Amino acid sequence: MTEETADQAESTPVDPTTGESVWRRLRILQAAMDEQIARVYAEANITGLKPSMVMELLRLSSRGPMTIRELAESVQRTHSATSQKVAAMRAAGLVRTTAGADARTKKVTLTAKARRIMAKLAAEWRATEASVAEIEGEIPYPLSRVVTDIEDALRRKSFHDRIAEKLAKDPDWS
Repeated sequence: MTEETADQAESTPVDPTTGESVWRRLRILQAAMDEQIARVYAEANITGLKPSMVMELLRLSSRGPMTIRELAESVQRTHSATSQKVAAMRAAGLVRTTAGADARTKKVTLTAKARRIMAKLAAEWRATEASVAEIEGEIPYPLSRVVTDIEDALRRKSFHDRIAEKLAKDPDWS
C-alpha cells in the first residue's frame, strides 16, 4: 500500500449503519467457496458435514483421540470455539465425546461414520489446496502473500493499538 493509499483509507469513513465493511467481500467470498465445497460433499452423498469441520476431523484421524483443549491447540482455535464445533460434529454423528482424565475434560474420538469418509476428506483437502494454489497462480498478488504482509504489518503495530489510536480521535468514543 502506498502512502497515498494508506492516507486515503484512513480518511475514508465507513458508515456503520450501512453494514458496509472494508473486508466484507472477503468474508462473502470465503462463504461462497465453502458453499462450493459443501456442494462437493452433497454430490458425494456425504451428509451432516460442513467444510469448517474438516480440519478438526483430519487432525483427529491423524493424531487419534484428543481432549477438546488439545484439539483446539492443534488447529489454533479457542477452546470455546472448538467446544461448539465438537458439539456440532457430535450432532452430525461424526465424533463422540467421553469423559477425560478428570471431570472437566472430554476426549473426542471419530465415529465409524467419520472413519468411513476420512480418505474422501483427505482427498477433498488436497484438491481444495491445489485449487487455491491454482487460483493464486492466476492472480497478480496471491492471498497467501497478502496474509504474510498483514502479519508483518501487525507485528509492527498491533490491530488493538491501531483501533485504540483511531478511537482516541473519535468524539463518539470519549
